[in-house]
Amino acid sequence: MDISTHATELNTILRAMRAHQIAQGPATLEQRRDRLQRAARLLLEQRERIAEAISKDFGQRSRYQSLLVDVGTTAATLKHAAANVGTWMQSESVEAPVAGMQTRIEHQPLGVVGIISPWNFPINLAFAPLAGVFAAGNSALIKPSELTPATSELLAELIAEYFDPMELGVVLGDAEVGKAFSELPFDHLVFTGSTSVARHVMRAAANNLVPVTLELGGKSPVVVAPDADLQTAIERTLTIKTFNAGQICLSPDYLMVPEGSNAALVEHARQFMARTFPTLQDNEDYTSIVSQRHFDRLVGLLADAADKGATIISLAPAGEPAFDAATGKIAPHLVLDATDEMGIMQEEIFGPLLPVIAYGAAAEPIAYINANPRPLAAYYFGDTAEGQAAFTQQTTSGALVINDVMTHASVEELPFGGVGASAMGAYHGVHGFRQFSHRKAVVVQAKDGASNLRLRAPYGEKLGTLDEALGNALKK
Repeated sequence: MDISTHATELNTILRAMRAHQIAQGPATLEQRRDRLQRAARLLLEQRERIAEAISKDFGQRSRYQSLLVDVGTTAATLKHAAANVGTWMQSESVEAPVAGMQTRIEHQPLGVVGIISPWNFPINLAFAPLAGVFAAGNSALIKPSELTPATSELLAELIAEYFDPMELGVVLGDAEVGKAFSELPFDHLVFTGSTSVARHVMRAAANNLVPVTLELGGKSPVVVAPDADLQTAIERTLTIKTFNAGQICLSPDYLMVPEGSNAALVEHARQFMARTFPTLQDNEDYTSIVSQRHFDRLVGLLADAADKGATIISLAPAGEPAFDAATGKIAPHLVLDATDEMGIMQEEIFGPLLPVIAYGAAAEPIAYINANPRPLAAYYFGDTAEGQAAFTQQTTSGALVINDVMTHASVEELPFGGVGASAMGAYHGVHGFRQFSHRKAVVVQAKDGASNLRLRAPYGEKLGTLDEALGNALKK
């Protein structure tokens, strides 16, 4: 089937969804809550099938991680929206410039929202945007990743069971289908994935002037200040670097530590791994790399770094290999003395590899971060108010977490998004509702119509009054 056939079929689906929404009128509060609650119920009721499908796609995916992030966190996001949508929907009163005039902002649904979701958290990143999409009164069409086929097929089956296709639908297919999907004239398009693919998605959306929300990634830094506790910093960093085997857009992508810290860093890292992952290859808590292609890419990054002078420290348990293609598992690695010439510092890693850069002067980390594309998140470990304030004010990132890693993603009232090359737009909580709503200005004119009458000719008598008012404004 060629791309023109895909486009024709997808356009037919989109037109039907849009016509249905227009015929039904704006979704009521009850309808919005019902959709949000049904989505949460789908996840909770089908959680075992979901965890099983995800693990099948990965080869081995921690059941705990799937139930926590893809099911539990996502269901909580949907329930939060259901509990608060009544408040979010209220019109906003705005102070009118003249007596008798009424001014307000009404929130209207955009229409049909397209969602292109990735493979790393295949349920969470398909359903989390739905919290804002449904709360705002929209319908949605999801294109899940072809790299997690079992999960995508289950997603299509379950959505068809829980939802009317005019409320929520799923389109399955390969990259060619994804390309046709991104070219549809949606009322809004959400894409989560790599920066390179995002450029193509945004270009395709621009042909129909479709607004986009892009959730990408980049190289999120961890900076350990001289006053920080190094053991706490590496333990909290590795907690996230080992979660889903580092296959997370918010995963730390490099670590900056004061010069002379490497020996202590390695020792703390090994002790942490011994406590948390005494085995890896046969450990159901440790997730496999999603595909052979991605596995080979990560192993290649290690080889390239070693060839260019880095010291590679495998944190595999004693007697276990650093990586095993049969299981698809790669042990966490520290890449000491990383430099910008290495591939591992040129692209988002998306795996359990952690480059380490030593710095001398206190100002070096901020200068280094600012010299590179703005990250989706930045993580700073340090206890002084002055150090925290300097890092907060002098760096720009989608989010900043101090003395921890990735914590912000679970706080519903914080916007989740990036800046610059790491993302465009944000959602979660009320921010998702606003992202997927049209904020319409509404004015009810006063009976005397004063603001209209000042525009009406003849202007002769009005001109003198205007000149005087402008002169007085100059003096203020």
